[in-house]
Amino acid sequence: MPETTICPKCNSPLSEATETPNGRKLQRCSKGSWNAETRQTEGCDYVLWLAVEPETLDEKCPKCDAPLVLQVTRFGKKMKKCSTNTWDPTTKTASGCDFVEWINGTTEETDEKCPECDEPLVIFTTAKGKRMKKCSTAGWDRETRQATGCTHIEWLNASK
Repeated sequence: MPETTICPKCNSPLSEATETPNGRKLQRCSKGSWNAETRQTEGCDYVLWLAVEPETLDEKCPKCDAPLVLQVTRFGKKMKKCSTNTWDPTTKTASGCDFVEWINGTTEETDEKCPECDEPLVIFTTAKGKRMKKCSTAGWDRETRQATGCTHIEWLNASK
């Protein structure tokens, strides 16, 4: 795909590529900007979403021992997949190893105790980049669609 440097809406140059908190890359029209307070674009609203190249990881595929890659979908979800896996858009078929592991978030331990049950607190970062401090005993039962364990959660600001 040829690299676009001019806005097709207003013929202004595009700004430098920026990255969203969930890892997607984009170029905006230089006559437009994102207002985080109003959550709207001001000026020209043209946005060119750039494909995120897969990042090779220092891990091996558990099925075929090939290297794993970190892939970001066009909707911002992250997955580890086998580097031999390919997609043919014309036939709409996949080939190669079919190993995929979706990444739902990361957990960091803290020295703090839960105010409700006195168990350790952890900082959990979602795949979309949102952060929360929650009890280490908290969980989710997919079958009943209910929280399990302690329900203490404290959402953290994105600026922290």
